[in-house]
Amino acid sequence: MVVELGSERIICTAYGLGRRHDVHLYKHSRVHLQPETQLLADSGYQGIGKIHANSRHPYKRKRGQSLTKPEQDWNRHLASQRILCERVIGRLKVFRILSERYRNRRRRFCLRFTLIAALHNFERELFF
Repeated sequence: MVVELGSERIICTAYGLGRRHDVHLYKHSRVHLQPETQLLADSGYQGIGKIHANSRHPYKRKRGQSLTKPEQDWNRHLASQRILCERVIGRLKVFRILSERYRNRRRRFCLRFTLIAALHNFERELFF
C-alpha cells in the first residue's frame, strides 16, 4: 500500500494470493515510483534499495551486537515519519478485511479492499 504522508491518502494498493514477502509483493505489483520520490519502508523491505534507489528503511542489529547511537536515532526518526502510514493501516484494520482471515470469494477481495481504501480517502477529504 502506498500512502501519501501529507494528506494520509491511499494512492495505490497491492495484494497477492496467500502469504507473500513484502519485497516480493512490491516487485510483482507493477508499482513504479518516480526516482525522486522518497520511499519510507519498514524492516520487511530490506532489499528495496536495489529496486528503488531513494528508499529509506531502519537499521537492523547484527547478531551479538547492538545498534550505535546514530543508527538508533535514525530508526527513531524514520519511525516518527512512518507512524502516519501505520495509522492508516490501523484504520483499515477496523474493517477486519486485513486483520483476520478472508473467508469470502478470492476474486472479490480486490474489489472490497479497493472500496475500503476509497472510503478512507473520502473520509480524509471530508474532515481535513
